[in-house]
Amino acid sequence: MEGTSLLLWGILFGAIGMGFVSYARKQKAVMPLLSGIALFVFPYFVSNVYLLVLTGIAIMALPYFVRI
Repeated sequence: MEGTSLLLWGILFGAIGMGFVSYARKQKAVMPLLSGIALFVFPYFVSNVYLLVLTGIAIMALPYFVRI
């Protein structure tokens, strides 16, 4: 069951990352671009569901607090 959860959360964060990248390309903004790429990549390296969700939420909140 944990493998299924990891897969679904990874797909969700990848889709949100795609939205961040497309927004960053339109606005020519660096921080959403980096966050989007991070949302694509980090699910491959995290094997705990709770850590995956917490890290994903933190990366999604990062562009709101850090303005580059």
